Amino acid sequence: EPGPGGAGAAAEDAAPAEPESPDQCLSLLPWDRFSAWLHCVCVVGFDLELGQAVEVIYPPHSKLTDKEKTNICYLSFPDSNSGCIGDTQFCFRFRRSPGRKVSLCCFLDQLDRDLPVYLKKDSAYYYGYVYFRQVRDKSLKRGYFQKSLVLISKLPYVHLFRTMLKQIAPEYFEKSEAFLEAVCSDVDRWPPPVPGKVLQLPIMGVIMKLRIPTYRDKPGTTPIVQNMHQADAQISMALPTVHEVDLFRCFCPVFFHIQMLWELVLLGEPLVVMAPSPSESSETVLALVSCISPLKYCSDFRPYFTIHDSEFKEYTTRTQAPPSVILGVTNPFFAKTLQHWPHIIRIGDIKLPGEVPKQVKVKKLKNLKTLDSKPGVYTSYKPYLNKDEEIVKQLQKGVQQKRPTEAQSVILRRYFLELTESFIIPLERYVASLMPLQKCISPWKSPPQLRQFSQDDFMKTLEKAGPQLTSGLKGDWIGLYRHFLKSPNFDGWFRSRQKEMTQKLEALHLEALCNENLVFWSQKHTEVETVDLVLKLKNKLLQADREHLPVKTDTLKKLQTHINDIILALPDDLQDILLKTGT
Repeated sequence: EPGPGGAGAAAEDAAPAEPESPDQCLSLLPWDRFSAWLHCVCVVGFDLELGQAVEVIYPPHSKLTDKEKTNICYLSFPDSNSGCIGDTQFCFRFRRSPGRKVSLCCFLDQLDRDLPVYLKKDSAYYYGYVYFRQVRDKSLKRGYFQKSLVLISKLPYVHLFRTMLKQIAPEYFEKSEAFLEAVCSDVDRWPPPVPGKVLQLPIMGVIMKLRIPTYRDKPGTTPIVQNMHQADAQISMALPTVHEVDLFRCFCPVFFHIQMLWELVLLGEPLVVMAPSPSESSETVLALVSCISPLKYCSDFRPYFTIHDSEFKEYTTRTQAPPSVILGVTNPFFAKTLQHWPHIIRIGDIKLPGEVPKQVKVKKLKNLKTLDSKPGVYTSYKPYLNKDEEIVKQLQKGVQQKRPTEAQSVILRRYFLELTESFIIPLERYVASLMPLQKCISPWKSPPQLRQFSQDDFMKTLEKAGPQLTSGLKGDWIGLYRHFLKSPNFDGWFRSRQKEMTQKLEALHLEALCNENLVFWSQKHTEVETVDLVLKLKNKLLQADREHLPVKTDTLKKLQTHINDIILALPDDLQDILLKTGT
């Protein structure tokens, strides 16, 4: 399909660089740049006969299955009981239909590798970012104009897409289709989402400046993007973050339970957030998921979930224990359907407190009858750690002194970060000890295996090198670790560590091979053994490329030289065969 900002325009934008530069990769085809940021843009309206319906999908060639369209339709409108008049913004997340080919796959994977683990995209899910407008309109049969502009993306950049929608949606509702085409044309001229670079993204006369974090950033630090003065007439907006929500605002209604909620999220416990509107449910769910950062929350989470969702039956069945998910809901029906869930957070309208919130006790689940129940946390969970009174005092003092909510969020984010790091450092230290010593790596044997993770051995390390080294919090840390080791978050974290360490061993093995005199070895062995070595070395190079092993380019070049030298020392007929063979 022809598209705006085609190959020519993209190529002009791309700075001259080496062949594999991301900008040049993305200058190949129209819509490639757009696809690096968004899957598509949808307009969902209300039809008197059909109900909610997708009216427009842009670009027109974007593929969505019927199931995906149905999910988008229902998730793009607030429940009727929410009573959202005017403009509302929120976000949702839904499962992608399986078996779809992903274009640009290798390029985006390359960008994904540089992201912190909690920002890596999950290819099984899409995010929907919604701007919903509901206003009285006597000319329409229902008496209301109801429409949503929705951005569908694999990227979890909540703040970026929220800011973008704020810029474009009000104007779209006035101007309609041609405006949408112009918006998509702008996105198709954006540079690729490279982590660590300050990016300038033009959108309808405004330039958004931002920086996507990288895994090398020190956790808890956000390099500031300066709002530089533009030489031309374009307005420039600097975004302080691409993905963070206003933590303090979200946790305000459950102020006294933040530490218990951190434990529940860490342990992957089933959690429901019952809120009056999708904007409050989605922000609270996103705040919960982010509170264990830099750990990645590895279970499913749905910032806004409705009874029409394709996973509704799977998640609300009473025939098995509730799954490890966090759901954000607004329909009163859920108060009945999810009564059997062990932890429920009820929040009223999120308002920033003018005065210090009163101490709120954890409520018993049996008291949660309807959605009219008072705000609070309903659970019988007993936290493992003693309560940290200090953070509560600090935030209460901030409320009294009218400290800006951004500053309160910074304090809260730092608190969660220090708590998570105190918890995870002993695990990091123990897992690092499972790595074989470098002297065990022989170029003539397969790379050694990692030692097995032993829960008992790990527990023994806690006595001398436990969280008490970095945290003053008392309580049953051992119990918390035992519970965590059974959770999906531990499983996800450990798999990712295992993969990193195995790749490190493969890389060290490659380096050991490079430091050997392989030509000398081949002269002392038979032709069959030499050919076998060449094929193995070629496979090693392919593996290094395929799995992106952490190997220096010089090492790979050196290995290639070794391979060429060995081949040149062989008879001509073998040389011809080996030079033609890929593997």
